[in-house]
Amino acid sequence: MNKKILRQQVRDRLHESVEELNKALDGYDLETLEPVLKRISSGQGFPHWYPNLKQEQTLPNLDGKSVGSVIEMLYLAVLETKILRDSDIPELKVNPAKGVDFPDLDLGVKSPSTNYATSEPFFSAYERLLGSEYDCVVLLTNYQSIKKNTSLKLKIVKARYFDNTQLADKQLCQIAREKRDWLLRLGEPEAKKVFRFLAYVNKQDWRARHLLELFNVMPSQQEFSKKLEDIKQHYEKTNKDRIRNEKELIPDYELSCLLALEEITPVHMGVINAMGNWIVETFQDFGRYPNGNEWGRLKTSPLNGEIGMSMALQWRYNFSTVFAEKQDA
Repeated sequence: MNKKILRQQVRDRLHESVEELNKALDGYDLETLEPVLKRISSGQGFPHWYPNLKQEQTLPNLDGKSVGSVIEMLYLAVLETKILRDSDIPELKVNPAKGVDFPDLDLGVKSPSTNYATSEPFFSAYERLLGSEYDCVVLLTNYQSIKKNTSLKLKIVKARYFDNTQLADKQLCQIAREKRDWLLRLGEPEAKKVFRFLAYVNKQDWRARHLLELFNVMPSQQEFSKKLEDIKQHYEKTNKDRIRNEKELIPDYELSCLLALEEITPVHMGVINAMGNWIVETFQDFGRYPNGNEWGRLKTSPLNGEIGMSMALQWRYNFSTVFAEKQDA
């Protein structure tokens, strides 16, 4: 059976698999899972945490990374022995070193706690718009509230299946999706410049954040003028607050870069060029344009990201946009 069909079964039976996983985390019906757990354990015999789970119905105190490994192993065992049992599948493997946790399904698994965040490998800034290479099951745990306990009664509190394109930044995808047709009519150079900015933008940077706001009201001159006036007031208020709190001021240069846009016609070209200038100033050669493959996908992608993504040495995925609102398991 092909991987796509298997993933559809995982998606369709997500609620059932979470129920079975929580039973396992409570120490019930572990005998069914034992052959798989023993096979995929990196050492001889069962994982080091397994005797405690079987005998005490709790896990020993573990750090967040180890908890993620426990969830992966138990979830794979549940999939193999219960969810996909009748699908004539080979023995499944856990192998995140290959870039995907369950390579036999081309499926990732993430287990954030109620801080909603995970760190993920960084490959390309354009993942922020295009998403991951693989679909993913996200299993939200209660680890944050129990991590100081001597033993852990770990539980999956919510779950969600994500298509690969949904593992992208919700706000940036929405802007890109709404403006894409207009940008492509303007021309490929302008569209690529904007998509580059959206891929690399640091939302914590004062000028970049407000450039994003200005672009979001394009191509309306009237909305641009209103937004720019709001930005002026924000600049003045923020610097007054910083003076009062003895913090570093936002430099005049940052505001002057935005005020200069009032003199440019058409205004949308000024904003687009200012976005390009910010990338060059901030990233130099690192802030590259999309390659041919990425550009082709940007023109056709659903741009349906649903999470928050911020860039550092690794990606930081934030699932609060999903789990703080809905999607109970």
